[in-house]
Amino acid sequence: MSINSKDLISVINAKWAGSKSAVLIDHISIDSRSLQNGSQTLFFALAGVNNDAHLFIPDLIEKGVQNFVVQHIPENCAEKANFLIVENTLNALQEFAGYYRSLFHFPIIGLTGSNGKTIVKEWLNFLLSPDYNIVRSPKSYNSQVGVPLSVISINQNHNLGIFEAGISTVNEMAKLEKIIKPNIGVLTNIGSAHDEGFLNLVQKIDEKLLLFKDCPVIIYQKNEIVDSCLSQFAAEYMMHPRKLFSWSFTDKNADVFVLKKEIKNDHTHIEYQYKKEKFHLEIPFSDSASVENAISCLLVLLYFNYDQTTIQNRIEMLYPVQMRLEVKNGINNCSIIDDSYSSDFQSLKIALDFLESQKKNASKTVILSDIFQSGFSNEELYSKVADLIASNKINRVIGIGETISAFAAKFSNIIIFQTKNEFIDAIESLNFNNETILIKGARSFHFEEIVSFLEEKTHETVLEINLDAISHNFNYFKSKLAANVKMMVMVKAFGYGNGGLEIAKLLEHHKVDYLGVAFADEGISLKNGGIKLPIMVLNPESTSFPSIIQYQLEPEIYSIKGLNAFLKIAREKNLKDFPIHIKIDTGMHRLGFEENTIQELIDTLKGNSAVRVQSVLSHLATSDDPKHYDFVNHQIALFEKLSSRLISELHINPIRHILNTSGISNFPNAQYNMVRLGIGLYGVSNDPSEQKYLENVGTLKSIISQVRTIPAGDSVGYGRRFMAEKETKIATIPIGYADGIARLWGNEVGFVVIKNQKAKIVGSVCMDMLMVNVTEIDCKEGDSVIIFGESPTVIEMAEALKTIPYEIMTSISQRVKRVFFR
Repeated sequence: MSINSKDLISVINAKWAGSKSAVLIDHISIDSRSLQNGSQTLFFALAGVNNDAHLFIPDLIEKGVQNFVVQHIPENCAEKANFLIVENTLNALQEFAGYYRSLFHFPIIGLTGSNGKTIVKEWLNFLLSPDYNIVRSPKSYNSQVGVPLSVISINQNHNLGIFEAGISTVNEMAKLEKIIKPNIGVLTNIGSAHDEGFLNLVQKIDEKLLLFKDCPVIIYQKNEIVDSCLSQFAAEYMMHPRKLFSWSFTDKNADVFVLKKEIKNDHTHIEYQYKKEKFHLEIPFSDSASVENAISCLLVLLYFNYDQTTIQNRIEMLYPVQMRLEVKNGINNCSIIDDSYSSDFQSLKIALDFLESQKKNASKTVILSDIFQSGFSNEELYSKVADLIASNKINRVIGIGETISAFAAKFSNIIIFQTKNEFIDAIESLNFNNETILIKGARSFHFEEIVSFLEEKTHETVLEINLDAISHNFNYFKSKLAANVKMMVMVKAFGYGNGGLEIAKLLEHHKVDYLGVAFADEGISLKNGGIKLPIMVLNPESTSFPSIIQYQLEPEIYSIKGLNAFLKIAREKNLKDFPIHIKIDTGMHRLGFEENTIQELIDTLKGNSAVRVQSVLSHLATSDDPKHYDFVNHQIALFEKLSSRLISELHINPIRHILNTSGISNFPNAQYNMVRLGIGLYGVSNDPSEQKYLENVGTLKSIISQVRTIPAGDSVGYGRRFMAEKETKIATIPIGYADGIARLWGNEVGFVVIKNQKAKIVGSVCMDMLMVNVTEIDCKEGDSVIIFGESPTVIEMAEALKTIPYEIMTSISQRVKRVFFR
């Protein structure tokens, strides 16, 4: 990209206000936190109800950014940069992307559907890349923001594009169609994802089909509902000629009709009819979703007139798509970011931003393979990569591959290896220690072996934490807040069992206002991990006050005794205006100043300069139970009365907060200056109507250690609590009550999921193992096992065990490895 900033005035219908010379733009950004922002960046200041990037423009100017698309010019910035002023910055971003797309005239494949978009996109990239220089959506960038950012990555050397478009409600696809302008449309599986955004299935299909408004060909799986929608679609959007290129397992009128389907050794063999001829195809997967996705790819290859031999040779090499960036613990206190299945320039930029947001150590290392399909010449590509590495302040680069080795001189801090095996032989001499390592390699380099060498070795039970789901849930609750209401997020109890530091880093990236922990040692651990956000300690012990002061934590004070103890230490250390948080008991009767102690609290604080009342808070006891809403309103009224008295008599202006997660949803009129988000961040709500809007965060996984078949009459486990009534196949899973699985979940109360099927837990849960009945499941040793996640959910488990989801989540032992991914 190389566009003069002033040339964009007419493109996005902007007014120009600038003190600087126009420059050639080579980078578009919407993220103020990215280290890639620089003098040739055009920053779009997106503004939502609760997120306004205009606030960060002064900081960006200080960092060298000179060109901004804004809805208004921030105060004191008018003479410091160039501003393109528009009515709506998101619309401007989309208009710019549509204009940029119009500069290129090669074929574009547009994909939409409920499921399979990203997988089909990645597989098409693999299948077509020997013959085309492809630009595609990085990861699953398919939203109103992700699509324009994807299209903007096109350059003059590309000759095929593959972009996916995702929508969640009506009136969204028309905007994406103007940006992608596909020549070939692919409709993937239509499922239940985002059903809540549409009146019915037909409305959802109709909206998705708008992506193909001007497409000469639409590839899809033939069925009655989609055919009906396509018929109506054709009547509304007349384009001649338009080809409907379909496939089916059941409808012989489809262009490609699958005659036979047989699974052998985890591969699927199909026989299909096309143009009155029969062909055989072997697909290297056995699950139905992968088979459907592969057939969608088959139709694209047929449309491109590939011969059957090439189709078979390439499809049999398809691979599972790794769609996420994973954060793992590494050797010698290292942290590993695993992106070992793709290496292209656009995804490298995304991975480097993720590295910055998740770095656990100050030292940053990137292990990088040769980069393919950039659309640039090698000279230009590795110059750009070197600049990117430099802007992200990477301490050490390890390049693996012949091409990156040839351009090593462009990097100031690179170590070169011709092959992956050469690198592995040298691992010990490279002294990986206390650093965050991004491992980024093209699939052909098999960098998963490098991950295996550098990863900390633990047993095979892991708790996978979806950082994107946390971001989604955070934004869901933030969208409920009035403007300027602050957000405190609770990361106590090891982030509700999910991992405190990694989640705190993500929240810091989201610029939350406060973190909340229960005890000082939790806060100290976060500070030692590099967290700079203010941290409130909700249950400080007086013995921890010196440490709280040393680490600049902020204590909740809930009694006169505690206040006097803290004031004594504060005076001894000559503190001035040290922030404290005053807890009022409005009916929870757990901690806090009651009404009859407020006067003594006021008298103690009056004229005191050692501390400053940063906030006044209370806690709701029944905000999730409609039967007790009268009591909640009583608590809120008492909080208003007592906090107002403190404000009036002490002449202070503190933050006030009383709402917890369910309070945010149920009592919006009591948001005050801040709310405290807890269990909702982790995807749990007591309100079923709200639960459907939250995403699952944690998935506890293990594997099958052993499979055995026992005869009728044999028993399983301690106490012989399970007796086989018939020949029974039993699988042993290496997780038990020492890992946090309640013994009450055993004895056929609970279940795990193997191969998408429920397997009941039989006999007693042991300390380190449990056994399940897999008689009806085709499984083997080493197969994956879901303990909880989408099914069973922690809510289902809690209901069965007559407890609450908090207990299920926080019980998972820290000996269970946490794996974080996006």
